[in-house]
Amino acid sequence: MTVFAEIASANLLSPPVLFFILGLLATLAGARLALPEGANKMLAVYLILAIGFKGGAALSLDGGGTELLWLLLAGITLSALMPLIGERLLRHISRLGAIERSAVAAHYGSISIVTFVAAATALTALGIKHDGSMVAVAAIMETPAILTALLLIYRARATAARQSGTTAQTSGLKTLLSEVFLNQTIVILLGALIIGLISGQAGMRSVEPFLVAPFTGALCIFLLDLGAQAGRGLRTGWKDLTPGYLSFAVLMPLTGATLAGLLASSIGLAAGNTALLMTLAASASYIAVPAAMRLAVPEARPAISLSLALGITFPLNILLGIPVYVILAQAIAGP
Repeated sequence: MTVFAEIASANLLSPPVLFFILGLLATLAGARLALPEGANKMLAVYLILAIGFKGGAALSLDGGGTELLWLLLAGITLSALMPLIGERLLRHISRLGAIERSAVAAHYGSISIVTFVAAATALTALGIKHDGSMVAVAAIMETPAILTALLLIYRARATAARQSGTTAQTSGLKTLLSEVFLNQTIVILLGALIIGLISGQAGMRSVEPFLVAPFTGALCIFLLDLGAQAGRGLRTGWKDLTPGYLSFAVLMPLTGATLAGLLASSIGLAAGNTALLMTLAASASYIAVPAAMRLAVPEARPAISLSLALGITFPLNILLGIPVYVILAQAIAGP
């Protein structure tokens, strides 16, 4: 319990998490907090670019080798598998139709890059080493979940069409795949990773005043805004959050973290990388997946998905999940 208290306090008392709590509580109390139009998108671009570039620069030092290949395979497996688990779980605890179940479940296979950044920041504060290769894992885990969800959605539409004797309505495949593979998060994260890998430490030194020194401050502002968004979602969408949905938003992160821990143990990852893999598998997307689902499933209600992913799972991971994942990672891999 002492170890948990130490790690939890290091995480909860960090400025970015405290700003998230401020935004959440203030908005729940009725305050109107919001960044100027476009500022949150600019901050998101900056954070994604910075974490990608720093990961690439770190990767240029330690390389990847066999462990990176196993890590990437583990990330793809987790991302593709989680929507299948989520859809099956929602089938038993909700009244959602097959198509909407798949759309909600997709959010829990793809990842939250901000949760990843918060976990990496906590590990750095705790002095726990982690590799730049984890940024590549984060990038590759964005899309498999969306592809799995699309297969589930197409199957559900085909089944419904057969039963009704009509033709299944689907979005243009080219447009949909373009949205999945060319969405902003993936392009910037992978692009910055490659640029950081090519330019190496010399490039890192040249952009350090821009990408390193201001990073924590930018993260504080971004998490303040995310806290406010989560608060607004809970204020307006709490009626939709039935006990079944709430249990889903809690069980899915625990399931993802458990599976990631087992995979990390089989690969032989160190504690830092194990904690980050668990965090990625436990997180839920509220940027890339909603954009893809708007194209694929326009009839699905985004309020449910975003209330669960941003209003419940994200705060759960930020406030409690990260310390738990770090402790479990140390138990699995050793300190």
